[in-house]
Amino acid sequence: MDTNKMSSSLSENMEYLNNYLAVDANFDIIYRVIKIGGREACMYFIDGFCKDELMQKMLQYFMDIKADEMPEDVHGMSKTNLPYVEVDLQDQWDQITYFIMSGVFALFIDGYDQCLLIDSRTYPARSVGEPEKDKVLRGSKDGFVETIVFNTALIRRRIRSAQLHMEMLHAGNSSQTDIVLCYMNDRVDHAFLNQIKERINHIQVDALTMNQESLAECLYKKKWYNPFPKFKFTERPDTASAQILEGDIVILVDNSPSAMITPTSIFDVVEEADDYYFPPITGTYLRLSRFLIAILTYFMTPTFLLLMQRPEWIPTGFEFIMVKDTTNIPLIWQFLILELAIDGLRLAAVNTPNMLSTPLSVMAALVLGEFSVNSGWFNSEVMLYMAFVAIANYTQASYELSYAIKFMRIINLILTALFGIWGYIAAVILLVLAIGTNRTVSGKSYVYPLIPFNLKQLSKRLFRYRLPGSRE
Repeated sequence: MDTNKMSSSLSENMEYLNNYLAVDANFDIIYRVIKIGGREACMYFIDGFCKDELMQKMLQYFMDIKADEMPEDVHGMSKTNLPYVEVDLQDQWDQITYFIMSGVFALFIDGYDQCLLIDSRTYPARSVGEPEKDKVLRGSKDGFVETIVFNTALIRRRIRSAQLHMEMLHAGNSSQTDIVLCYMNDRVDHAFLNQIKERINHIQVDALTMNQESLAECLYKKKWYNPFPKFKFTERPDTASAQILEGDIVILVDNSPSAMITPTSIFDVVEEADDYYFPPITGTYLRLSRFLIAILTYFMTPTFLLLMQRPEWIPTGFEFIMVKDTTNIPLIWQFLILELAIDGLRLAAVNTPNMLSTPLSVMAALVLGEFSVNSGWFNSEVMLYMAFVAIANYTQASYELSYAIKFMRIINLILTALFGIWGYIAAVILLVLAIGTNRTVSGKSYVYPLIPFNLKQLSKRLFRYRLPGSRE
C-alpha cells in the first residue's frame, strides 16, 4: 500500500491532514466540514490566501447540489460540478500538502480517492510601480513586485509568442520556494537550460532565505571570491523581456521583486534600458559615458595617490592638482577612511525615515564635508575625488558591479601606497585577471566578444545601432 497516497475515506484523510498540518495549533489553517450531494466533504485552505467572495459563492453552489446530481467518480465531479477554471486532481499527500500550504483550496469528498485542488488563491501584493533603482528617463514605468504570477504576466504582456515558455520549479526543503524559468524555446541554449534545471532540482538547502541571492549562490559555487557579478538583476519587465528575446534565461523567484538574467557578461551588466529608449546617437553616448565613468571610478584615486608620491610625473599644466594644505593624516588613510565613511552614509540613508532625510543630508554635507577639511582630518583634494567616486558609482545600475570596482580600487590604493608604481601596475594586472578569468554561469567567456574577439558583436556592445527592421 502506498502510504503517500490518500484514501477514499474522508475520516482517514481528515485524521492525516489534521495531524500533519496541526490545525488545532495553527489559527490560519482552516478546515470546514460540509455536505455535498448527500456526501460528507471537507475543505482545507489558508486564511488570507483565498478570495472570500469566491469562496462564499462556491460554498453556496456545493450545498445546492442534490444527491442524484453527484457523479460516481471524482473526474465527473471536476468536469460537471465545479464552476471554476483552475481545477486539478491529486492523490499524493506530498503534492496535496504543498498546494494547501501554497494557498490552494483543497476539497475532499467521501468516497473519492482524489482531492480537488481549486486554485482560487490571492496573495497580498503591492501595486505595480516604477522601481526605485532601475529608473529611466523615458520608457515604461512599471516594475516587478513580490508576487511571481504578476511578474510572469508583465513579461507575457510584452512577448505574445507561443515560443515563450515559463517552467515552474521549487527549491528549499522547508520553504518550497517557487522558481520560474522564462525563455524563448526556439532561441535558448537548451544544453545550458537543462544544466540550470539540473542545478535547481539538486539544490539541498532548507530554505532560500535571501530569495535570489540564496539561489545565485547555489547555482554558481565556483570562484566565489571573484567579486564581479555572475548574474544581472533587474526590476524592469521590459529589460527582462529584451534579454529573453536575445536567447537568455530569466529566473523569477517568488517573494522577490527582481529578475535574474543569465548567462551574463560584463557588457550585459553595464547595459541599461535608457540606451534603447533614446535615438542611436544618444544611446551610444550614454553607453560610452557609462563605460568611461566606470573606468574613472577605478583609476582616479589610485592615480592621484601615485602622482602625489611622484610629483615629477605630473604633466605640465596640471601642477594645480598637488595637495597644497598641510597633510596631517597620510593620503592612503584618508582615502580608506572615506571609502568606509561613504558606505556608512549609504547605509544610514537607507535606514533614515523620509521625513528626516533632508535635514540629515544637510547636516552630513556641512559637518562631514566642510568641517572635516577645516579641522585638518582630510584635504580638500581628497574630498573632491572621493565625492566624484561616490556619486559616479550610481551611474551603474548594478550594485554588484559597483562594489566589485570598489574592492579593486581599495586593493589598488593599498598596493600603490606600499609599493609605488609596481604596486599600481600589479593592481591593474589583478583587475584584468579578475575580469578575464571570470566565467559566466554557462562557462563561457565573461568578456565576450572581446575574448574571443568578435569585431561585429563588440561594436554592437559599444555602440547603439538602429533596431532591426528600421527603415533607412
